[in-house]
Amino acid sequence: MRTFSLCSGRLRILFLSGALLLLAIGGYASSHREAPLISNDPLADNTDVYAFKSPDDPNTITIIANYIPFQLPEGGPNYYTFGERIRYEIHIKNKANTASDDITYRFTFTRNNEDPSTFFNIRLGKQNLKTTYICEKSVNGGPFTAIVSNGVVPAYNIGPRSIDTPGLGLGTSYNTLIEQSIATASSGEKVFCGPADDPFFVDLAGAFDAGNFRPDGNSVNPSKDGLARYNVHTIALKIPVNLLQKDGKSVSQASTILDPDFVIGVWASASRQKIKTLYNGGDVGYDGEYVQVSRLGMPLTNEAVIPVGMKDKWNTLTPYNGNDLQFAQYFTNPELALYMDDSKFGGAVPSLKALRIQTKSLGGFDFRNGQPGLFSLKGNSALDGTALAEAAFGSVLLPNATSPRAVDLLPIFYTGVPNMRPYQLATGKGGSPLAAGKPFIHNFLPTLGDMLRLNMAVPATPRNDAKFSSLGLVGAAVLGLTDATYTNPNLQFIPNMDGFPNGRRLEDDVTTIELQAVGGVVLAAIGLWYDDFVPGQSPVTPNLGNVLKFSAGVTKNDTTLKASFPYVQTPWRGLNYTKVTKF
Repeated sequence: MRTFSLCSGRLRILFLSGALLLLAIGGYASSHREAPLISNDPLADNTDVYAFKSPDDPNTITIIANYIPFQLPEGGPNYYTFGERIRYEIHIKNKANTASDDITYRFTFTRNNEDPSTFFNIRLGKQNLKTTYICEKSVNGGPFTAIVSNGVVPAYNIGPRSIDTPGLGLGTSYNTLIEQSIATASSGEKVFCGPADDPFFVDLAGAFDAGNFRPDGNSVNPSKDGLARYNVHTIALKIPVNLLQKDGKSVSQASTILDPDFVIGVWASASRQKIKTLYNGGDVGYDGEYVQVSRLGMPLTNEAVIPVGMKDKWNTLTPYNGNDLQFAQYFTNPELALYMDDSKFGGAVPSLKALRIQTKSLGGFDFRNGQPGLFSLKGNSALDGTALAEAAFGSVLLPNATSPRAVDLLPIFYTGVPNMRPYQLATGKGGSPLAAGKPFIHNFLPTLGDMLRLNMAVPATPRNDAKFSSLGLVGAAVLGLTDATYTNPNLQFIPNMDGFPNGRRLEDDVTTIELQAVGGVVLAAIGLWYDDFVPGQSPVTPNLGNVLKFSAGVTKNDTTLKASFPYVQTPWRGLNYTKVTKF
């Protein structure tokens, strides 16, 4: 390492620039600009993670990690692309008793200018900022091995002269570029890295105007998808189930559609090297270990659960070794619940008026922030054989008399939900929430950390099924409680059992689902009904009806999705002579 003096003014500037970069990047900085530091480093910013049974192939799982938020399609002349000297990683857990990843996919990207003599990104069939990648894989903590050595990222979808025109441009259709960019890894996975339409949808303006959602909308102030016509950069993997299952089993070897041995946890991250300033010519070099600057598992965790003072810290940590337990208080007493409670700030956020948490469910259980929830049952023999028993997970699910949502929200984010009492549908329970009911979920992987959890044995719901619902497991629960086809108490496939939070499909309306969950819909689904329930009458009361009818205003993506891998839609074109056809 070169030594140098700080007496030079030029060198002072370089040193201070490096120090500022250390603060912004190496000083640690997932979702769309959700944390203060990562909002200054968009190339390393996770936007969303998806994990779902491939709808066109029951023997594979598709995992998608998106990065680089709010890309304007016309964002030239230096169009968006993956960053160099960043490690983009997809992390997979399939065992609860190991200390870290069981499988890791690592992507590193390199840029090249084919024609430095022009200011155009594409000219005369040559491409600048042409990006390639290496994909490496590590299994069970072993060394990383390259499984794609020369992957190609398709050019940005600039416009028809740059892409379609022979001679002047690349002379092909953009969808052909996408197809040509799909690689088959040496270990059997399909891999795609490239720009795509951002499939996430949410009324950003309403959400962050102090929760001013616009579920009803109107002609003057309608709901607006804050991500409409923006692009992201996608890393997509289509992976045979046997490569993800801990014992190498295929789907056909699953004992049931809720086989506990087929659960995986998924999260993604980006890491940067620490930076030092070198003396010779004022060059800035990159050195040192990689440090994680962004991470994402469950959607909206850092964006809408973790408070602003802890967001940057959240991004630096892995969900292992108990790291996430320090944030448990934000799930057991979530801030959003204060705006669904008329004794707190419920009146201040009228758009959430349909969501009111149970205060006296079954006559006495109060799930508002700071209240006991089910804690009065702790140690009671009625809990024997349930997940709430001390011999099981009572210490986590019933930790004290002031953490009411440890019983429902915490497991959704930190452990997954087991197929054991009381986490079964109220169907068949005979009015007792602690009784055995209809099984409908098992994605239990008790690592006590935030990640998407998916049971790979659950079949995919066909996207053209009349009962397909963007409300995921909430939609499945409604069918299991009210539709005669599914109201027997036995285990059977219910449409949307493969939906969020059992993994996450591209179509899932996670904003509405999570708001409904904070509003107590999961408690109601397992038999802890809303306050207006009258024993002997239908549990589908006005309060429950209000929750199920609630939406966050924007309920689907602004364009279609593709029927085959990588499923995300073609990126929006920077120059449209005619409206882009999406198919």
